[in-house]
Amino acid sequence: SAQGISCCAIKPVAAGCEWVDGQMQNADARLLRSAATSSLSYAQVNPVALELACAPHIAAKQEGRRLQVARLEGFCRGVLMQRSEVCVIEGAGGWRVPLNERELLSDLVKVLNAPVVLVVAMRLGCLNHALLTAEAIARDGLPLVGWVANCMQPEDMPFLEDNIATLKQVLPAPCLGVVPHLQGDESSKVEQVAGLLALPALK
Repeated sequence: SAQGISCCAIKPVAAGCEWVDGQMQNADARLLRSAATSSLSYAQVNPVALELACAPHIAAKQEGRRLQVARLEGFCRGVLMQRSEVCVIEGAGGWRVPLNERELLSDLVKVLNAPVVLVVAMRLGCLNHALLTAEAIARDGLPLVGWVANCMQPEDMPFLEDNIATLKQVLPAPCLGVVPHLQGDESSKVEQVAGLLALPALK
């Protein structure tokens, strides 16, 4: 948006929602909606909103619902039909998180044939997690176009810079930015992140 590029976003399934303005909403989905240039409704940005903050298939089961790749694909295709130059599709829970007893979130990305940006939570174990995820993305035949180091904790992890340097060496894609732990309201976080990411590599 800051570069004048028209963009839309969708988080097809979100687990960890609360009632806002008479509907279940997720904070991440609200951030996506506020950052986009499109005028999509909340329901378009987050068509499946689940209350419990746990694995999506478990949250869905608790509500008597069943997640399916075909249905989520339909939601994504609808948003992809928008006249936007870029569409961000945000996952939930990781590359191999189950959607039901047979399908995984990665199956959705495969049917959409979408390029992937990997967000690495900077904490103990992140090197192994990032490398295994990158391997799984490659095995699924999808391009890893970049990765972001996300510092989720208020205090820096031990040897943060060393871990980031290692990831830059071993991941087969450029680092698009390092996001520190952010304070403030949702709109200020969007502005802060926009200034921290180098996105020309995605064009």
